[in-house]
Amino acid sequence: MFMKKTIERNPNLINTAIQLHQLGEIQPDTYVLDVDTILKNARLILDEANKQGVELYFMLKQIGRNPDLAKLLIEAGFPAAVVVDFREAKTMMANHIPLGNVGHLVQIPTHLLREIMEYGTQYITIYSLDKLKEINQVAKELGITQKVLVRVVDEGDALYPGQYGGFELKDLSKYIEDFKKMKHIEIAGATSFPCFLQNTRKDILEKTNNADTILKAQNLLLDAGFPARELNMPSTTSVYTLPFIHELKGTQGEPGHALTGTTPMHAEKDLPEVPAYVYVSEVSHNFKGHAYLYGGGLYRRGNLKHVLFDQKGKRWQSTIKPLPEENIDYYLEVNEEEPVGTTAIMALRTQIFVTRSEVALVKGIQIGIPKIMGIYDSQGKYLRG
Repeated sequence: MFMKKTIERNPNLINTAIQLHQLGEIQPDTYVLDVDTILKNARLILDEANKQGVELYFMLKQIGRNPDLAKLLIEAGFPAAVVVDFREAKTMMANHIPLGNVGHLVQIPTHLLREIMEYGTQYITIYSLDKLKEINQVAKELGITQKVLVRVVDEGDALYPGQYGGFELKDLSKYIEDFKKMKHIEIAGATSFPCFLQNTRKDILEKTNNADTILKAQNLLLDAGFPARELNMPSTTSVYTLPFIHELKGTQGEPGHALTGTTPMHAEKDLPEVPAYVYVSEVSHNFKGHAYLYGGGLYRRGNLKHVLFDQKGKRWQSTIKPLPEENIDYYLEVNEEEPVGTTAIMALRTQIFVTRSEVALVKGIQIGIPKIMGIYDSQGKYLRG
């Protein structure tokens, strides 16, 4: 998906990934992350967010929940992380990373609420009155007031299977009196996901109905007397989209793929952020005219099509055969035979936290002095240097 742009815009990353594999410093099924480029992308996004008056929380699940990268992003100027689920929250907490928003895509389990709220998070996103009551009780026991964002859904909103939940807009007014009874809760605003999507046919970014939904919800909450000043508008947050967030009165964004230059629009356009990771494998064997690469890092929505091979400096490209949904990616199949042991480089949209890949953080790539900072598992656990 990103091979063409990565070759054009970050050839040093490709060269370094090949070198590390051929020296035996990384194994197949490894994502190589260009740390310096990620941090450069981050600063560009932060600068634009400051211009637009939008607060940012970074998200790292797509590149393996890496706590050492999180620390560098905090140093770069991000105030906190947004986490996709409670396990990512625990990873960040264990590494003393501030939490900005927990519960947005995955609600906090009952018996983890106290641990997370004792640690502290600026916001908790809620899907139900039941969860709000639990949060209120824990906040009472801790002697705090917890800010929450209300996830709101309306007819016509864009929702992904496996992510359904929230307060229906048509019913939201029915909960106002219940919300007011929660003395240890501050209803701070509304949120939804995704608030923007790329229209590939028109080659433009468009707001979804979700953005209109949360603006209506915010107005309802404000009219009811709540200090609901926040409009959290995630999805493809980048230098390009931040003016859209501002225009729609959004106050919060959550850059994830933009940090690595890998939102869908980055595959088509030369946006400010530069591609900052590649996936490395090698040819395992050939069978009936097809080569098979070591797998483990495939994300089914990653639109993987192209593979770049390197055998001691000789390079060529081929295509990957789509893997049926019912199959595990033990191997990735190429449409012709290739020499066994050859390095294979791919640039796909990924969600590393759902893979079994290793992740190599590498600095110094752009100055020709690459150094592996560490190799981690897909959940951010340090494995080796």
